[in-house]
Amino acid sequence: MAFRHPHRDQIRIEDVLSALGNSVRLAAVRVLDAGGEHNCTSVLNTLGITAKSTMTHHWRVLRDSGVIRQQPSGRENLLALRREDLDARYPGLLDAILSGARADDALEHRDRTDPAA
Repeated sequence: MAFRHPHRDQIRIEDVLSALGNSVRLAAVRVLDAGGEHNCTSVLNTLGITAKSTMTHHWRVLRDSGVIRQQPSGRENLLALRREDLDARYPGLLDAILSGARADDALEHRDRTDPAA
């Protein structure tokens, strides 16, 4: 099965922001930001998601928006963040979004450990 991926010049900011506006998809992108290709199962395990069917829609949204590349490999699909394409289209956007997500996590962690904060 071959997947359709938009060319770099077809990636649109509204699609990227919409795709990354979902917490599950953003968490998956954070895993993929480590670099290289990851199989779907390893990403699901990292996220603590047990049903592959849960992610089918999310992978499609991320792929169709140009955020990830999905490639069949045997019985699995390999996933990779399209960082080079995203950085070329929207310099600094992905870094800003991922930095914001880390900052949100830090605040959330602080609030859980120090209720008076």
